[in-house]
Amino acid sequence: MAIRIKKSKYDLYTLGTRVYSLLLVTEECSWWSDLNENVLGVVTYDVYDQDYSWVVLARDELGCFRAVDLDCSYPSERRAEAMVRTKIEDLSRSVKFQGFVPQYDAQRKPINLLSPIQDISKANLHPYFLHLIEDPGREPARRVIREIAPWLYPADSHFIKEFQCNQFDQRLWEIYLWATFRELGYDVAQHEAPDFECRSPLAHFTVEATTIAPSQKGVLADHPNPKLKEEFNDFLVTYMPMKFGSALCSKLDKVNAEGLHYWERSHSESKPFIIAIADFHKPGNHQKKESASITYSQSALYIYLYGHRVDWAFEDGKLLINVAPVKEHKYQSKIIPSGFFDLPKAENISAVLFSNAGTLAKFDRIGVAAGFGAKNHKYLRIGLKFDPNPNAVVGKSFVTDVEDDAYKECWSDEIQIFHNPNAKYPLAPEAFPGVAHHFWKNGKLVTFDYEERVLSSNTMIIHLTDE
Repeated sequence: MAIRIKKSKYDLYTLGTRVYSLLLVTEECSWWSDLNENVLGVVTYDVYDQDYSWVVLARDELGCFRAVDLDCSYPSERRAEAMVRTKIEDLSRSVKFQGFVPQYDAQRKPINLLSPIQDISKANLHPYFLHLIEDPGREPARRVIREIAPWLYPADSHFIKEFQCNQFDQRLWEIYLWATFRELGYDVAQHEAPDFECRSPLAHFTVEATTIAPSQKGVLADHPNPKLKEEFNDFLVTYMPMKFGSALCSKLDKVNAEGLHYWERSHSESKPFIIAIADFHKPGNHQKKESASITYSQSALYIYLYGHRVDWAFEDGKLLINVAPVKEHKYQSKIIPSGFFDLPKAENISAVLFSNAGTLAKFDRIGVAAGFGAKNHKYLRIGLKFDPNPNAVVGKSFVTDVEDDAYKECWSDEIQIFHNPNAKYPLAPEAFPGVAHHFWKNGKLVTFDYEERVLSSNTMIIHLTDE
């Protein structure tokens, strides 16, 4: 029997499958599967030929959904749906079908991110990794990662070990980026460096991923704990730019054994180069009601990148914006220059990509939206959305039930692109549709945003019991 499935579920199953150039000439109409979800189907409409097609997909040897049957030129959607349902039923009931259809082109073994490496003791596993594999409420995230893992082909042979042990946040950030680029329509190749090469009819660029980690020594190991508004504003202009600067400048200066920078390597040369950064330097503490740094530190990024801060005040009920230059950032005895995009060699950085969503909470919400919520659990998202009111200085608060049928979420929702005004190879805004774009033009920070973008949020997982 073939049944309709949610588009969000089909999207997850086929995140690595779609040939996105086909979406320029076709529209997906309906999505199907067998009862066990071992066989998928989709009906599409050809906008040029004005007829319908269908495709049946099954897992290959690696566990990836791949096309195994298709046909085109149907005069109506109904006839194409009837045929795709028949083909799904035929394959799923075949005595020869064992849950997958070999494609005979696998040149590697699938990676298993969720099974702990045998020779590593539990004490050496990252606490977030243990939380991921052991907490019943994290079942949605586990389902998502299981679907993505067969598609990953990391150049770093230590990827699995680092994901499970000492670099969980960094590797999860890379998985999140891969999913985002795929969702945006890019064919993604994974390299040793830069990490990603992305290609589509929209653009062709490379990306190096980096994260901000806690400082273990030096001045920055003395982490401030701002409470008052004035203390927090000072934290964003003094301490945080140094954390961003350390991570970004290390990528600016790094060369390989041949003395080549990231942008000089063969697959990156003469095209836009992006640094994708996330802040994991301070985890949240629910007992102390402290949010993780990833939810609030983004305000410091544009200050450091463009060497200017934005102050605001109300006059006669109208919001007034004042842009003031920042020459340097000082924290205790440490001083660094501001304006990353003005540094030598920075013209080779086309843009800096930032997101505060490359966390387990994102993977949980994507999984819940696809229908993989854990039994006896509820998932609530609480946060702030962009407010288009010209007098707004904070976002609009919201609370959303992630299991609501009307709830929708994309991997790219929280992405922000900070464009380099001095870029040797500028990144076209069209390369990242539907995300926030920041530009420095005529002495002002210009932002293109959309009303429903989530500025920051927390995801509450509630375990329901008889009590």
